[in-house]
Amino acid sequence: MENQVKIRQPIVTVCGHVDHGKTSILDCLRNSAVQAGEHGGITQKISFTSYPIAQMKVACPLIDKSGIKVNIPGFLLIDTPGHAAFTNLRKRGGSLADLAILVVDINEGIKPQTAEVIQILKLHKTPFLIALNKIDNISGWRTNTDKPLKESVESQGSNVRQIFDERYMTLIGSLSSFGFESDLYYNISDFTKKIALIPCSAKTHEGIPELIMMLCGLSQKYLTDKLKMGKEPKGVLLEVKKEKSNNYIEAILYDGELKKTDEIAIANFNTEKEPIVTKIRILEEIEPLCAKFKPKESVTASTGIRIQLIEKDEVLPGMPFEIYKNNLQELKEKFNKEISDKIKTKNNGIIAKADSLGSIEALLFLLENQNIPVLKAGIGNINKSDVIAAKANMEINELDVVIVGFNVGIDEDANELIKDQGKKIKVITDEVVYKILEDLVDWRTQKQKDIEKKRLMELVPICKVKILHQYVFRNTSPAIFGVRIEAGKLKQQMHLIDEKGEKVGKIKNIESERKSVPEAGEGMEVAVSMPGINFERAMKNRNFMYSDLGESQFRNLKKNKDLLSGAEMKMLQEIAEIKRQEKADWGI
Repeated sequence: MENQVKIRQPIVTVCGHVDHGKTSILDCLRNSAVQAGEHGGITQKISFTSYPIAQMKVACPLIDKSGIKVNIPGFLLIDTPGHAAFTNLRKRGGSLADLAILVVDINEGIKPQTAEVIQILKLHKTPFLIALNKIDNISGWRTNTDKPLKESVESQGSNVRQIFDERYMTLIGSLSSFGFESDLYYNISDFTKKIALIPCSAKTHEGIPELIMMLCGLSQKYLTDKLKMGKEPKGVLLEVKKEKSNNYIEAILYDGELKKTDEIAIANFNTEKEPIVTKIRILEEIEPLCAKFKPKESVTASTGIRIQLIEKDEVLPGMPFEIYKNNLQELKEKFNKEISDKIKTKNNGIIAKADSLGSIEALLFLLENQNIPVLKAGIGNINKSDVIAAKANMEINELDVVIVGFNVGIDEDANELIKDQGKKIKVITDEVVYKILEDLVDWRTQKQKDIEKKRLMELVPICKVKILHQYVFRNTSPAIFGVRIEAGKLKQQMHLIDEKGEKVGKIKNIESERKSVPEAGEGMEVAVSMPGINFERAMKNRNFMYSDLGESQFRNLKKNKDLLSGAEMKMLQEIAEIKRQEKADWGI
């Protein structure tokens, strides 16, 4: 019996788009046992929940009725409030989670954050099933908690059934675009080939027993080998929390047995430094179906723990830890390989920061999917060196003058440097990765248009100006007078024509606020000097002037019309009409 292999409880993460009922589903899983007379005092915001098999069988009589032989001791359910926790659920070789429940509102389908979660699950090769939540919000839905879920679905009215079928089929189509086949769980014979959809309602508890049964069945059938427990304790830090003057670390022990007397080594993000070696001051374990931690002399995987360390060096979320046995160099090489495998950067690109190792890995993966290169990546707040790196990109690629930060702040000195640069350095921060990506893609798209337009306008400068007859500073030699730029840019040495297509002259100089400037943009009022004309005679019957375009220049501008503003397009059309007074097919 001593040599018998121990089976740890599977680690299950619950994830999904905001407001799709992720927390409600998790509460429903926990509270179902509470309502059956088990433990009380469930807190709404806890990182993980130990869910023993005994309580699970009470909440789900289907387990015993189905005849499934359950060897697993229970589940460790992981709540992921935002991606900070979710992205930390990883270890070398893939996901820390053995299974995932992806919560999707049947009435809304796949949203941006859902898509992002699917991509991360795919990256980590995490098996998952889908809780198709909020079926009770389908208009006309009749709740039947006394019937098996399949019967309840099939007994709905024809109109309700039609809506249900349309929505779950739409989801199947959406999942196929990510490379996943899926179907309602009772239509699947091989769960290795299709993602199971379990219709449910956290509000009415419909489908929750079936969800629990599916978790048990899949774990028992497909994860047994994976759940065999090793001897050496291994874990991942999830969050660093401060309580009064003490720092507590919430972590998951995913393998082996950890003793309070053990010395552990924690990976250092700076691969040049040694791992952080420390003894454990306090070791606590999460209690079943409860938010409370209980002091322990030893804990066994898989479980949620809270530890206080003796070593005061700063540790970062997402970092792996293992038992230390005078094998520092071995652990350093092992940790460094894990970090370098995840943090891969290019010779060019933007600057990326995140709050943890898992988060930066996920961010880099999603940026790569968008074909956005990353020059520098790190953990922690945006600092001065990040801003300097972004600034250096001004001379290389304007699209890369960007710093993105997931769930991080900006250091004071970095913020001052950003302000000094005006709007030259773009900083995008958010607590949701998909929002960062959305804003970044939008900014890069607009920036690319601005760059292309700038190049185009340098090749083919166009302008429309209104002559300000009330501002004449010199009549001749050269004539100096005021103009307002209606569209485009007025530049020195630009040749101008009037409304009839007649040549007026060349701009020698432009002055704004008594200072000479090389150009003036839309909306500016400036003084210009134009040699070779007498203002009174030449401008008396003229109100507007236009840049004198050649036909090839016009065609080039027209070809790139998506880069021009509405005012510029109107001006271009006016120039064409002026030129066609003399030549009907001009520019065609």
